[in-house]
Amino acid sequence: MATEKTQPQTTTTKSATGHITVPRITIQFCTQCKWDLRATYYAGELVRTFSTSIGEVALLPSTSGTFVIKLYHQASNDNSSHDTTNGNEAEVKVQETTIWDRKVDGGFPETKELKNRVRNVVEPGRGLGHTDRALKKGKEQKAEQDHRETSNGGGKDAEGNAGNVSVGERQEECEDCR
Repeated sequence: MATEKTQPQTTTTKSATGHITVPRITIQFCTQCKWDLRATYYAGELVRTFSTSIGEVALLPSTSGTFVIKLYHQASNDNSSHDTTNGNEAEVKVQETTIWDRKVDGGFPETKELKNRVRNVVEPGRGLGHTDRALKKGKEQKAEQDHRETSNGGGKDAEGNAGNVSVGERQEECEDCR
């Protein structure tokens, strides 16, 4: 199970001109690992949840075991986004925030965690209904489990295994991804 992180990994700001639809979510996935169905599932969930609050969701085929979800959104302190001097397109400062990186965060996000991380950037005041309740319950269960593990010596079985991997969770990697 991936460790819970409430803040996105990285944020950078770039300038762009021309027509940009923000917020924009990109899901870059490894085609050799056959993660296209997972990417399209996440894309569909984000569109259903955020509807017109997001400008677009893009799928970016890749290789090398890549599975990275990024969010491009207007920089929060950008006052120049409506400046159209000289008849040119307005310059928009766009922030790039990494929502999830499989190699950094470990594995793939649960759908509710992905929605939470996107919501925290796109619409911080928005409620996610049952997803918020599930996240709260999950955090309470995690705290309880951590407490049990610290009180019984790390939560390992008689063979010293942590017991974190469920049957069917192991993904085979293509040769390029190793």
